[in-house]
Amino acid sequence: MDGQRIGYIRVSSFDQNPDRQLESIQVARAFTDKASGKDTQRPELNRLLAFVREGDTVVVHSMDRLARNLDDLRRVVQGLTKRGVRIEFVKEHLTFTGEDSPMANLMLSVMGAFAEFERALLKERQREGIHLAKQRGAYRGRKRSLNAEQIAEMKQLLAAGGQKAQVARDMGISRETVYQYLRLKT
Repeated sequence: MDGQRIGYIRVSSFDQNPDRQLESIQVARAFTDKASGKDTQRPELNRLLAFVREGDTVVVHSMDRLARNLDDLRRVVQGLTKRGVRIEFVKEHLTFTGEDSPMANLMLSVMGAFAEFERALLKERQREGIHLAKQRGAYRGRKRSLNAEQIAEMKQLLAAGGQKAQVARDMGISRETVYQYLRLKT
């Protein structure tokens, strides 16, 4: 019995358009994550993994949309194929069924390694660009989440015995951001 074709779409940020990834592909249902590929805990990917059944085909635009490192890619692909789920990568024109030849496994490893390498190069170029911008005085970093008054208020709340986690929630920031502000010399 043939199963359903299920799509998986991932975009890195909320302002990116996910529609282009599987626009001409017919799927019964699509799961869309708006998260970085480096994150292995993606809610919609987890829902997809729980949803698919033996005989289904998972359709993904490209390998780098499913995972950014080779270990994660192999884990997801092997986990699906062991359950009798086919996985199809549109851009690479590759399909994995669990009964794959040594050549198919080689292609998975090589293409996955290229995706991981590409991400490493992108991060390196980003670091170099930030370094050059800092030298020119053009890079100021990310805008602060809290202004000086809010930082003072946060410190007062903590000095009065407030819990860091609760103060962070109340101010709409993460607990790590609280710690960063506490390390600042103001």
